[in-house]
Amino acid sequence: MEKASFKTDVALLSVTTTEFRAVTHFHEWKAKTFTGDDQIYDIAEFERDGKKHSIVHAKLGEMGMTAAAATSMKVIYTFRPRYLIMVGIAAGVVKSELEDQRYGDVIVPDVVWNYSAGKFVSPEKAEIQYGNMGFLPRSTAEYLPEEILPYLKAAAASEDNPCHVYIGPMACGSTVVANRELLEKQIYTQYQHTAGLDMESYAVVYAANHANDPKPTPIIVKSVCDFADSSKSDEYQRFAAYSSCEFAKFLYEKILPMG
Repeated sequence: MEKASFKTDVALLSVTTTEFRAVTHFHEWKAKTFTGDDQIYDIAEFERDGKKHSIVHAKLGEMGMTAAAATSMKVIYTFRPRYLIMVGIAAGVVKSELEDQRYGDVIVPDVVWNYSAGKFVSPEKAEIQYGNMGFLPRSTAEYLPEEILPYLKAAAASEDNPCHVYIGPMACGSTVVANRELLEKQIYTQYQHTAGLDMESYAVVYAANHANDPKPTPIIVKSVCDFADSSKSDEYQRFAAYSSCEFAKFLYEKILPMG
């Protein structure tokens, strides 16, 4: 049997309309649809070292891990991308080692984990307690392939990199976190170096890691638009979406090997 090969160089995923508009700014896209598939795919090319490379983009129909997993799988099996990159916005955190984290800073996780997996029990049965309710975490994690990490670190450290980038764990869950207590109890007690939170990254990396060969390399590029506390707002979403796409573009146009 002939070994399957990659058919597309890069596939991008976005979720919100703000993220979609940021993606469309960077290339001249042409919409494409397939019979029996209600997904609209945006097709384009980019040039690198005098050679044309293919790129496709798909916008999720809604937020969350279910839509992210379904759309990721469709993109993987339809286009067989070498890289599956999710761009967009995320919530930042405020910790001493991340005290310089600002709006528009980029988070590229080396591991994504599902913080919402677990069991609610009576408070005396769990170390994590919220009033008269306890939570037993059963978090699961997905890691980016080790061979891609040197390229991500090189991009972050490059003098040509237009963004401030932090590489570290990203927490993913089914709800928006706007509560400092939840951040302290449910996030930091499991992965104390977590740099950001979103609602889709875990599913994207899971889909890529568990796809049939040839598996795409998953990369998450999310920028800080607010922080996981009561001060959340939409004010910096456009800026964060743009900086996320800017770093993703720098990755595939300058850094990532294209085979």
